[in-house]
Amino acid sequence: MKIKLATRQSELALFQANYVMNKIQTHHSDVEVELVPMSSDGDQTDKPLYEIGGKGLFVTKLESALENGEADIAVHSLKDVPAKIDMKYSIAAVFKREDPSDILLSINGSSLVDFPANSSIGTSSPRRKAQILRKRADLNIIPVRGNIATRIRKLHEGHFDGLIVAKAALNRLNIELTNAYEFSMQEMLPAASQGFIGVECLKSNKKIISIMNSINNSSEMALANAEREFVASLNGSCLSPIAIICKEEAHAINISAKVLSQNGQKEIYKEIKSNHENLTKDIHSLAVDFISNDAHLIILE
Repeated sequence: MKIKLATRQSELALFQANYVMNKIQTHHSDVEVELVPMSSDGDQTDKPLYEIGGKGLFVTKLESALENGEADIAVHSLKDVPAKIDMKYSIAAVFKREDPSDILLSINGSSLVDFPANSSIGTSSPRRKAQILRKRADLNIIPVRGNIATRIRKLHEGHFDGLIVAKAALNRLNIELTNAYEFSMQEMLPAASQGFIGVECLKSNKKIISIMNSINNSSEMALANAEREFVASLNGSCLSPIAIICKEEAHAINISAKVLSQNGQKEIYKEIKSNHENLTKDIHSLAVDFISNDAHLIILE
């Protein structure tokens, strides 16, 4: 049997694709995996994400490949996949989460409080932007596109004074930097499912679903689904300043969730404890609580 795996062409995307390929072949030695690298609509432009419709553009091309038979599975950074996907598709597998923290890069490794007034920080994430401005309204946020290497090069070329990237990406690419400040979860809460690799396929492809089930980490899937469901309940997207993490610790699941206005002036933050048995119910209750406080409207301000 051969499985055709659709992936974007960046170094990070290809790492993730090869990771999934190895997982499949470790559990199914009789299965051949063929990588199908693709260039998405989002890869064709340097315009800011908010001008081109968000990170969903990176997913659409790969989903089309699933539907037309060019590919059997598609591999994504799960945080880039819209919380609501077409019913014909399924996120069929996730794996152990990589570190979901965000990293602030600068020439001297400064923390956020160390930057002089009017310094510029590179990020295209409304979530990161809002949390930065919440703490430092005097800073300038500069949209930045490109792969990790391109963004780091732009930092060193002086396009901005600081750059925020996901620690998971640095870890997967074995990029070690001395000029890096790691945000605590209190300083910068991550995006829903940040750090997860997700495998998408057609729900109707039962053979592929069965293979994905065999490599899926079910407990991690529950956490990823809960975070994504919270965003979906608020009608959020990758363009929404919504942050949430479900972290399993000592037989409990600690949930931290935050919603901000685009400029960071308004914020709702809550922490609750749950467990696997009650996680779906507790996430729903948490979302209802946020909505009762107008979170779904605040993210649009």
